[in-house]
Amino acid sequence: MNCIIIEDQPPAQRILKKYIEDIGTLHLKGTFNNATQAIEFLSSNEVNLIFLDIHLPKISGLDFLKILPKRPQVILTTAFSEYALEGYELNVVDYLLKPFSFQRFVQAVTKAAQIGKIGDDTSKPTNRNEVFIKSGYEHIRVDVRDIIYIQADADYTEIFLGKEKHISSEPLRFWVEYLDRNQFVRIHKSFIINISKVTKVAGNQVHISEEKILPIGRAFKDDFIQRFLK
Repeated sequence: MNCIIIEDQPPAQRILKKYIEDIGTLHLKGTFNNATQAIEFLSSNEVNLIFLDIHLPKISGLDFLKILPKRPQVILTTAFSEYALEGYELNVVDYLLKPFSFQRFVQAVTKAAQIGKIGDDTSKPTNRNEVFIKSGYEHIRVDVRDIIYIQADADYTEIFLGKEKHISSEPLRFWVEYLDRNQFVRIHKSFIINISKVTKVAGNQVHISEEKILPIGRAFKDDFIQRFLK
């Protein structure tokens, strides 16, 4: 996917460039401080995706979208939530509220690929079986199928993969929304499990192995049982 950044703040530019480099499915064609520069570039270059700030000099991001004759997929990046409705009315793919995490960035890019069916045979596809876990200053690539369960720890989460464990800065509610709901189920206010890893359900407990047993919360039990017994 060819992409460009339209952002006038150098710190925000640096973050987007780093995320684009880390995801591996995007090719950055250019970075622009204002929409006027971007319009000239777009007139003679093919771009699939634009990361667009709203508050820009000369022409705002939203006004830029209104006058753009041939519009690629657009992901808005802004520190102001009040423009979300107008942004979606202009058919943007997603609305990233600064500061946004790498995981949230990946989610938006994946949505762009799915909605627009962007890319050709030479493009590296987004791998839905992989997820990046932000742990401290690192982004760790993990095969989703290896995740056994996820446990909430205050505003953080612990991701368990067999003998490995990673601490993620994302809260549990993020993983509830991000992971495939046919594979991962919330069984408790503090736990999400990979259904394929369950060996036994007994009463209000889920057995992952002989050693590991997790509780089932009353509010989650009926939904879990129905999906587990499918």
